[in-house]
Amino acid sequence: MTSALAATLQIAVVVVVIAAAYIPLGDYIAKTFTSERDLRVEALIFRLCRIDSRAQQTWVGYALSVLGFSAASVLFLYVLQRVQGVLPLNGGLSGVSPSVAFNTAISFVANTNWQSYVPESTMSNLTQPLGLAVQNFVSAAVGLAVAIAVIRGFVRVHTGGEIGNFWVDLIRGTLRVLLPLSFVIALILLTQGVIQSFDTGFASTGLDGSAATNALAPVASQEAIKELGTNGGGILAANSAHPFENPTPLTNVVEIIAILLIPVSLTRTFGTMVGDRKQGLTLLAVMSALFATLLAVTAAAESGTRGVAARAAGSMMEGKEVRFGIPGSTLFAVATTGTSTGAVNSAHDSMSPLGGGAVLLNMLFGEISPGGVGTGLYGLLVLAIIAVFVGGLLVGRTPEYLGKKIGQRQITLAALSVLVMPALVLVGTSITVILSSTSGYQGNAGDPGTPGSIHGFTEVLYAYASASNNNGSAFGGLTVTSDWFQISLGIAMLLGRFLPIIFVLALAGSLVTTKRTPPNPGTLPTRGPLFAALVLGTAVLVAALTFFPALALGPIAEALQ
Repeated sequence: MTSALAATLQIAVVVVVIAAAYIPLGDYIAKTFTSERDLRVEALIFRLCRIDSRAQQTWVGYALSVLGFSAASVLFLYVLQRVQGVLPLNGGLSGVSPSVAFNTAISFVANTNWQSYVPESTMSNLTQPLGLAVQNFVSAAVGLAVAIAVIRGFVRVHTGGEIGNFWVDLIRGTLRVLLPLSFVIALILLTQGVIQSFDTGFASTGLDGSAATNALAPVASQEAIKELGTNGGGILAANSAHPFENPTPLTNVVEIIAILLIPVSLTRTFGTMVGDRKQGLTLLAVMSALFATLLAVTAAAESGTRGVAARAAGSMMEGKEVRFGIPGSTLFAVATTGTSTGAVNSAHDSMSPLGGGAVLLNMLFGEISPGGVGTGLYGLLVLAIIAVFVGGLLVGRTPEYLGKKIGQRQITLAALSVLVMPALVLVGTSITVILSSTSGYQGNAGDPGTPGSIHGFTEVLYAYASASNNNGSAFGGLTVTSDWFQISLGIAMLLGRFLPIIFVLALAGSLVTTKRTPPNPGTLPTRGPLFAALVLGTAVLVAALTFFPALALGPIAEALQ
């Protein structure tokens, strides 16, 4: 089978499966968050936790609940890592160091799953499922809840500003959406050889006669939610390149589908909840255009023969698993950077300058193609509001979106949300590269202007882009175990996650108090190819104006070497 045919078949399977699930899953999610009926298990949790499921919260109450729950989660996960050495199932591992525990706690609560440690030799088989896997569920549920709250801002008209109940949304998203889907995916992975064990490992003898110890862990259960919740943190160091996590081309396709499934289906949820499904299809068209373009660029770059080794292999196979090849590696790379997943089945640092630059740009677009669970949808809605405002001003139309007028407060909040990520990326990268110690942590340091220094800059830029976008993937040549990287990347993950959440919830609160106005001849149409092109142009323009100088110093300069 040729590489082109393999790529076509894999893309076709992914598209067909997601297309088949798009309508039922999208409508099911909409029904989950609009139903007045609580499941028995939900009612029990509400009673035990003293939650009034019929109470509504303003955006301030909703945001405080998000922040309070996340702060408690960070504290719990930090303490669990520090004391794991005295807990059961520790496998002889001691407690995690303070800086790594701090970074990891923020990382998993922020849905980033940045890992500056070797999981097999750092996290116990109790910390993994009780701490990290639980956060894989609830951090994804937080993003989903926020997206639903933003949709309610367009749908509802409440003078009191109520946008829902965070605790109800959190529990429903976890129990009704994430748990059932992850269970099904875990079963599929188990049938294909993904392991599930609480043993710490087993001894083996290599082909050269040397003894080795192979780590074991409850992989399948965590692998499913790792991808489905767009989390990305591997229970094994090699992540989805490890045969215990991703053993076959079939599991590779299943994991790619899991990554894209909920973010894509949420556009259907949006259309269903606002009562106009063409609005959701318009957003889906924007996501699809960005994804397809970056996939084509990445695949073309990695199929080239840059360098002696690539010419001998016939493509850029360095850092890639033979069982996946170029098609499976590039499709996974674009899926994981277009969402907030960050899982990897190949070494992104070994990609060609153009291919590595493409997956970096995928994050710098704000991860809206299709984005993380919830975060992709509300990030794209923010860009849609900016596009409506700019488009309305350009053609003299009323800036309205779904019947809600976009005024000064709405556009200010949208702009603030968009500016958070670029500020964190550029400030973090700038400070890091001027520190005298930074070059010592780069696997590709060198004199200014040399290929080594250019790639070293790209490694740093990628790290802060990944952290600020809550992605979690990395260029492996950069060592990030120092206190500076642990703390600065932790702050980038924290602010990159929660500042946009605060701004979009404030935006939802301002929209829900705005009266709905019927469309008129002066209203800018917000569905169809024209508006999709306007939103797409806005996304490209924002990223190009913000990051072109940085990209020119990194992957673009490297590609021109």
